[in-house]
Amino acid sequence: MSQTIQRIAFIGLGVMGYPMAGHLARAGLDVHVYNRTTAKADAWVAHHGGHQHGTPRQAAEQADLVLLCVGNDDDVRQVTHGDDGVLAGMRAGSLLVDHTTASARLAEDLDAACRERDIGFLDAPVSGGQQGAESGALTIMCGGTESDFARIEPLLAHYARAVNLLGPAGSGQLTKMVNQICIAGLVQGLSEGLHFAERAGLDQSRVIEVISQGAAGSWQMDNRHRTMIDDEYDHGFAIDWMRKDLAICLEQARHLQARLPVTALVDQFYGDLQAMGGGRWDTSALLRRLRAFD
Repeated sequence: MSQTIQRIAFIGLGVMGYPMAGHLARAGLDVHVYNRTTAKADAWVAHHGGHQHGTPRQAAEQADLVLLCVGNDDDVRQVTHGDDGVLAGMRAGSLLVDHTTASARLAEDLDAACRERDIGFLDAPVSGGQQGAESGALTIMCGGTESDFARIEPLLAHYARAVNLLGPAGSGQLTKMVNQICIAGLVQGLSEGLHFAERAGLDQSRVIEVISQGAAGSWQMDNRHRTMIDDEYDHGFAIDWMRKDLAICLEQARHLQARLPVTALVDQFYGDLQAMGGGRWDTSALLRRLRAFD
């Protein structure tokens, strides 16, 4: 791997991309970065070394691998297409990997655009949040060819504990949709359980200590129950981001004629929290919505 991929371009240094790119730099790879807000790129280079560039294309020139981690479909298109996009600077034989949580249709379109240029492509959304990115313990769901996946898998291990190929281009994004659908239901269920325990006069922490050892246990329960009980939500995965992801899920469900009644309902609950001024609260703030009715 080290012989074939040496120079890397990382596009997008948000709460996820910043530490992910940092893991690559610490592994001794030659990392070139671009971020729309140049101050963040300045800070990253000051912290990790490497090189920053004024456009995505400049960062991608001569790169063996280009990694994207931006906000949404439109952001991905902005940094990939046009005279300043990465595709204008990438060379044949290189690889493009998109870590953005985006639509499956976009992944399929990018795959086609890369094939025209003899560039490999993988859609590779991640799960694990900022904590997972910082600790190098993300889960990455990939869509693409087996040959491209084999080239990239050892490198992604620098910031992931699990990297899996799920099928052709778009499969990573579809799997991430499943992930977000499951999380939405889990967090609402946990919120209702804690709310019920509170109203029943139970010690919520002791209840969680007991039920977390059985069939009700989950990552959300283990990692969010304490802050939920304490009504603390200035951390974690923001509701604004979750609603963006759920919109993608619901749109794909319409296309597939799949029924997601609970997901649609929880999406509305998150809309209530946005109306309360909680767009940047953690997704576990669903409990605060229930408490608002007390």
